[in-house]
Amino acid sequence: MARRRPRGLLGLGWACFESAAAGRTEHIPTSKDYPESVMRRVTFTAGGGLRWKISALITPRETPAPLKIVVVPGAPSWAEYWAPLLAAMPQDREMIVVDRPGFAASEPATCVPDIRLQAIALSPLLEAAPGQKILLVGQSYGAAIATVMAARNPKSLTGVVLLSSFLGEPGPTARFLVNLGLRALNLLPRDLRNAILEVSGQRAQLQHGDADDFAPIELARKLVEETHARRPMEFICMPGANHFLNDGPVEVLMDALERCIPAPAPSKPKLKLPGLPNLEWLASKLRAPPHETAGA
Repeated sequence: MARRRPRGLLGLGWACFESAAAGRTEHIPTSKDYPESVMRRVTFTAGGGLRWKISALITPRETPAPLKIVVVPGAPSWAEYWAPLLAAMPQDREMIVVDRPGFAASEPATCVPDIRLQAIALSPLLEAAPGQKILLVGQSYGAAIATVMAARNPKSLTGVVLLSSFLGEPGPTARFLVNLGLRALNLLPRDLRNAILEVSGQRAQLQHGDADDFAPIELARKLVEETHARRPMEFICMPGANHFLNDGPVEVLMDALERCIPAPAPSKPKLKLPGLPNLEWLASKLRAPPHETAGA
């Protein structure tokens, strides 16, 4: 059975200290919980000519699945916290969860505050196999980055999900913790320090569960109400859920994602050609004596 990761913001913060003290890039590496047949860690080169090595967890499939779910997590960005959902993916789905630049095993070691640069770096995630569709999921701080990725690559996506999106205006919990972290920035481990630098600088770049006091749910609701898009947008509120939906029951998040997958378009009716005459019958009539054809 997979061991449980610390839950919530304080648990995640403590995991940053613990992993830094042990010299690990992850809190609890997934290799201790899941075989490589279930999920595998991979690296790829960042897009846009950047030479960073980006780390991610994937669900291996012998052949590409019809749907690829790409997850851009929040801050701190650790793909391992999505491991239970990765393990629950059915075979007709595949998922990749990235460690964003500046976190876990991804390069660079420093914070990359520009969400546009992060979107460019993560653009290889949107490469699809022939006939494969992509559902892009941005969680918390990753929602802003996913939005930029979607704007740059609209044709490659079948849908975009902004999960517990942090859109520049922090709630009371985030505001208190970020302000506290800024005062002790030099004492914090890399992942936690980079997370605070990201969150504290996001608002200048931007012109959910109903118990989320980290990223106000009202902002996401307003975004859906005021945005006019060619394809329909839906606001989904998860009763009792906090900011960390991926910490909760896998079934709840799985159901939410499935609701965001567009239904396949109805197949077009096949074109029916007018029926051809029975050629053998017609030939027999042409060979028949005149009196027989006259009576036909």
